[in-house]
Amino acid sequence: MAEVIQKVITWEDYLQGEPKDLEFYEIEDGEVIVVGAPSGEHQWVVGSLYRLMHEFATKKELGVILLAPFDVVVQRDPVRTRQPDLLFLRKERGGTPEQIRQIKRLEIPPDITIEVVSASEEREAERLDRKLGDYHRIGVPEVWLVYPEERAVEVLVWDEGGWRWHGLFFSKDKIRSTVLGEIDFAVGKIFE
Repeated sequence: MAEVIQKVITWEDYLQGEPKDLEFYEIEDGEVIVVGAPSGEHQWVVGSLYRLMHEFATKKELGVILLAPFDVVVQRDPVRTRQPDLLFLRKERGGTPEQIRQIKRLEIPPDITIEVVSASEEREAERLDRKLGDYHRIGVPEVWLVYPEERAVEVLVWDEGGWRWHGLFFSKDKIRSTVLGEIDFAVGKIFE
């Protein structure tokens, strides 16, 4: 996915709804980075994972799962936001449908961010590293990296010194999360 710097904005611009004409973007130090449209495979995986995670979280009354585009504020000055493919927010931290419907952006760290990593993003490792750095900096406890080509999910957990590897889960495995415990569906379901 190509990155194009659109323009530099301030926190005040952002609060006024800038950028108005973009859906898939992130902001790095005030610079609006347009993220190219995802592939059909990427969207299929995101949709499938959303459905499975939504069912899991709802059934257990754990919290909410949100889809991109939804801003996670990393810092206000200069403005820095991320839009993970999916995020999970526990009920106790504001993750109820009623609370989520009242906000325009998330200004606390999600409990889990999920990024579907396409082959092109693997080649753009620097961009992924910047996202992971931001998630670590704001204290996201857990990140899932979903690899459609390998049909695998890698789980990283926050550690003071950086991300610590928690596990790599393949088709027949159930994801073991430090936030959610064992997920009740096999990884292979994500890619069906």
